[in-house]
Amino acid sequence: MKVFGMPLIHADMWELLFKFGINTTVLFILIRLIYYPIHRKKDYLFTYFLFNTLIFFLCVLLNSVKLSIGFAFGLFAIFGVLRYRTEQISIKDMTYLFATISVAVINALASKKVSVAELVFTDGMILLMTYALEHVWLTRHEATKFLIYERIDLIKPQNRALLFEDLHARLGVKVSRVEIGKIDLLKDTAELRVYYFEDEQGHGSFALNKDDGDDD
Repeated sequence: MKVFGMPLIHADMWELLFKFGINTTVLFILIRLIYYPIHRKKDYLFTYFLFNTLIFFLCVLLNSVKLSIGFAFGLFAIFGVLRYRTEQISIKDMTYLFATISVAVINALASKKVSVAELVFTDGMILLMTYALEHVWLTRHEATKFLIYERIDLIKPQNRALLFEDLHARLGVKVSRVEIGKIDLLKDTAELRVYYFEDEQGHGSFALNKDDGDDD
C-alpha cells in the first residue's frame, strides 16, 4: 500500500526502531547518568538529547537516499564544529556535544555488515571511557561561575593574587583560575568566568555549588 507513491510502511522500519532504541539508551546513560550528576546543567540536557535525536534521524534519512560519503562527512564536520554564539561553551561541554553527535552517527549509519555485538561494543566502550574519565581518573571536578566584576583594577596580571582573595571573600570558594572576558571601560566592569574545584571547598560553598548548573 502506497500513499502519494510512498510505501505506507517499509521492512526497514523495525531496523530503525532497533537502532533508535540503542541510540536512546546509550544517550540516556551518557548524558543523564554520567554527565548531569556532575555538571548539573539542565539547559544542556535539552541540547544534547534533541541534538542527538535530530542528527540520528537526519543520518538515517540521508543514508536511505544513498548520498555520497563525502557529503555525509561534510555534514558531520559542520555539526562537529558548531558553536552557539549566545554563550561560550566550555571544552568539556563541547566534548560531550561531539560525543552525542558521534553516538547518533554511529548508530544511525551502522549497516548490515556491522554485527549487533560490534555496535554494542562500540557504544559500550564510549560509555565506559567517559565514566572512567569522569569518576575514576579525573576525580577532581572543576566547577565554574560567571559574573560581572566591577573592580577592574584587580584584573591586571600584577594584581592576580588580590583578585583571587577578593573573589574568595565574595563567593566563599577557593578559586583555581579566572578567565577574563569582555571589558566595559565605560561602566568599569569586566566579565569573569571563575573556576574552582568542588572537592576543595568547605561546607560554606554548598549553596553556590548547587546553583552553578543553572547559571552556566
